[in-house]
Amino acid sequence: MSVVAIIGAQWGDEGKGKIVDVLAEKADAVIRFSGGDNAGHTVINPRGEFKLHIVPSGIFYPRTACIIGNGLVINPKVLIEELDSLKARGVDVGNLHISDRAHLIMPWHLLLDGLEEEKRGHSALGTTKKGIGPAFADKTARIGIRTCDLIKFENFKSRLSEILEIKNEILEKVYNLKPLDFDSILKEYDGYATRLIPHIKDTTAMVNDLLEKGGKVVLEGAQGAMLDPDFGSYPFVTSSSPLAAGACIGSGISPRKIDRVVGIFKAYTTRVGGGPMPTELTDAVGEYIRQHAHEYGATTGRARRCGWFDAVVGRYTTQLNGFTSAILTRLDVLDEMDTVKICIAYKENSSVIDRFPADVNSLDRCEPVYEELPGWKATTSDIRDFKKLPVNARKYIRRIEELIECSFHIISIGPRRDQSIIIKRII
Repeated sequence: MSVVAIIGAQWGDEGKGKIVDVLAEKADAVIRFSGGDNAGHTVINPRGEFKLHIVPSGIFYPRTACIIGNGLVINPKVLIEELDSLKARGVDVGNLHISDRAHLIMPWHLLLDGLEEEKRGHSALGTTKKGIGPAFADKTARIGIRTCDLIKFENFKSRLSEILEIKNEILEKVYNLKPLDFDSILKEYDGYATRLIPHIKDTTAMVNDLLEKGGKVVLEGAQGAMLDPDFGSYPFVTSSSPLAAGACIGSGISPRKIDRVVGIFKAYTTRVGGGPMPTELTDAVGEYIRQHAHEYGATTGRARRCGWFDAVVGRYTTQLNGFTSAILTRLDVLDEMDTVKICIAYKENSSVIDRFPADVNSLDRCEPVYEELPGWKATTSDIRDFKKLPVNARKYIRRIEELIECSFHIISIGPRRDQSIIIKRII
């Protein structure tokens, strides 16, 4: 038995898709445990380039069970489109399983997400407007609809009738909009049920049976630790926990069964959407990183904000998740830099702090305290042995390890599966 949790250690977009795709070859199951189609995992393999949003990144291995866990909210229309797109490119999706406890994104979630974001004005969170936040809010408020309701459609019909009455009152009285039509939604989701029911099952029992037989499981995180609603840069966060603890809740696996927790770090920092980012570069260096690394969101296409590596964040997320090892991605993006910088602390007014503050206003005032190192001015994308990396690249990696208090077991130096330096195997 082996369970490995793959966790984004920054603000998301760290390259988890590639890493999970690599690890999935030896896994019996890959489980997405949080978020929804607001996530975007890019996978490049011999079949081509794929941008996944709900489907786990292990889908390219037919023997690996790919599970959409109970911790997700699912837009059935988007999921069906993604499955059809994969099948059109020759990918077998028969190994996809959907938890019967996952919640559904409904038409009012999409509407309210956009309306609420618009109402925030200058305080907008930068949401993807895909209904994720409102769906998770309804889950917590106990007025959600789950995938198991699609199986017993009379349950769905009853839930829809009760909840739509509440939502239509909000749409009419608060936003002056026309009510949503019950019959239209019922017919639409009846069609989704026909397509998805073969994939919906008790995945909690399925996974625990697999583990009892000695199986290997990879837990695939979405977003990053700094978007956690409790420990991230609140309120500029996501709506479900991307932490290792969230992996247990979102998959139905006991914390005692997780053997390794692996943090994925980019060699620099990126962020999409609103909220403070202490190391953000708004100069030519930041634009160079963005263009050279093509830092645009896989889901929205939005330009990512780019900055130097933030070791305050790295140390914080290592502590929160208890990383047993880490993976550094996109090192090759820095190959042509004359110098590279690492943020080792923050300066707020006259005080230097090395802890991540809870108050987002305090974080917004923080200025990075940098340590500057010489660049390596050499191509790393073809290197497969850590000892053959340029000396300054190795020094940069080792310094980050010291600061975050965690060792790197894989260095990714390109988007392809084979562009990885394996220092120590993870699975």
